[in-house]
Amino acid sequence: MRIREATADDWPAIWRFMRDIVSAGETFCWERDTTEPSARAGWMRQPPGRTVVAIDDEGSVVGTAETHPNHAGPGAHVANAGFMVDPAHAGRGYGRALGEHVVEQARADGYSAMQFNAVVETNTGAVALWRSLGFEILATVPEAFEHPEKGFVGLHIMHRAL
Repeated sequence: MRIREATADDWPAIWRFMRDIVSAGETFCWERDTTEPSARAGWMRQPPGRTVVAIDDEGSVVGTAETHPNHAGPGAHVANAGFMVDPAHAGRGYGRALGEHVVEQARADGYSAMQFNAVVETNTGAVALWRSLGFEILATVPEAFEHPEKGFVGLHIMHRAL
């Protein structure tokens, strides 16, 4: 596996699994019917943001991550990030590799911390991964996410210093 900066040519492969993840409505605070142009505009970041892809041994895009300043101006020293791994490739370490890569890249880019504003509390795999990478839950906003099967569940705000 390798992780590299995403290119425009990677978008069709990203969209292939992103569309299914977003439409499932279980882990992202995006409209479930998000259009491809809207998704692309929100994911394929321009500097100071970054978008990366995880590539498997056959050369296929199997995961992606994006980073950007959490806020502008006086809040721009804290990074924010989003991650997606193709469900067909889940459990093979791609999420962890993307997480480790993004944390190191954010540090190298000069961010002093990273904050996730909306980690769905029922996404226990992601919560465990972020905790193992040094993130802590600062707060949980009760019933802030409407899960399609579990109803209203909390959103964690997670943070770590870099």
